[in-house]
Amino acid sequence: MSPELLGPLLAFCFSASATPGPNNLMLTASGATFGFKRTLPHLLGICLGFPAMVVAIGLGLGAVFQQVPILHEALKLVGGAYLLYLAWRIATAERPGEGRAGGKPLTFLQAAAFQWVNPKAWVMGIGAVSAFSSLELSPLANALMVGAAFFLAAFPSTAIWAGFGTAIGRLLSSRRALRTFNMSLGILTALSVALIFT
Repeated sequence: MSPELLGPLLAFCFSASATPGPNNLMLTASGATFGFKRTLPHLLGICLGFPAMVVAIGLGLGAVFQQVPILHEALKLVGGAYLLYLAWRIATAERPGEGRAGGKPLTFLQAAAFQWVNPKAWVMGIGAVSAFSSLELSPLANALMVGAAFFLAAFPSTAIWAGFGTAIGRLLSSRRALRTFNMSLGILTALSVALIFT
């Protein structure tokens, strides 16, 4: 990839990874509820799961959705339903030992798998592969280059959100304050579903 494309690609990856979306809202809520250390597997699942999806898009999965639009619509429906479920989990999350039993952050595998039904991730991935692929490189080399750029951008961009949530969680000392905060993030996550279908 030419240096002329590499700089804009990295800038796009950092910007796209740092903007609000389902991943970052969930990381903020997880950081506030469980702390940074317990949120780390969730964060790493995003950091590795999304670049893996970008490589798959670069190798032709995005073209499949263009050829068979019903698959893309089905993905939107599944992704929307799963996001609503996650919004409910965020809204009702409590610190360990408080309220309902069994509250826990997403695991590495859950977060990595979520990328495949996250509509914002698909838009970012398809957009990046389309805009930053070079005719000088093979499809595999292009896919790996864009995936590597997202890998480099993902950790610092998403860690900020988990760290922000952790800092907010320390300020929210009462159970009621944390529940209000998580309810707000749950509502924002649910509202992001509306954007999928508009």
